Amino acid sequence: MARTYASFPAIYELVREIPEGQVASYGMVASLLPGVTPRIVGFAMAATPAGEGIPWQRVINSAGQISERDGAARQRTRLEEEGISFKPSGKVDWAKHRWHGPSEAWLEKHSIDFMDFLTIQAGWPG
Repeated sequence: MARTYASFPAIYELVREIPEGQVASYGMVASLLPGVTPRIVGFAMAATPAGEGIPWQRVINSAGQISERDGAARQRTRLEEEGISFKPSGKVDWAKHRWHGPSEAWLEKHSIDFMDFLTIQAGWPG
């Protein structure tokens, strides 16, 4: 049985902020949501409801790789179709494809000061 958490809707709202051609790590998403861990983000991505426009494929691990699991090949294909390139090591080039963060509207809605966001962002990979 899949795990579900009250935080899943907030995670999905934030993941919708990741544009085509960019990727975020589970930890990057978690860093913007109180009480959410990278593992919970992973559970949310695994339980993403179909047909709701949630770009689950854009969330990868902090090493810049797609985690080994069922669906990994499909995730890579989707990312490549969006223009994401992979190094020979299988890692995404963070410098080219790292998500820059949510919109100012999202930050404002969630009462995150822009300077606080920059401090959070400084801890992101890449």
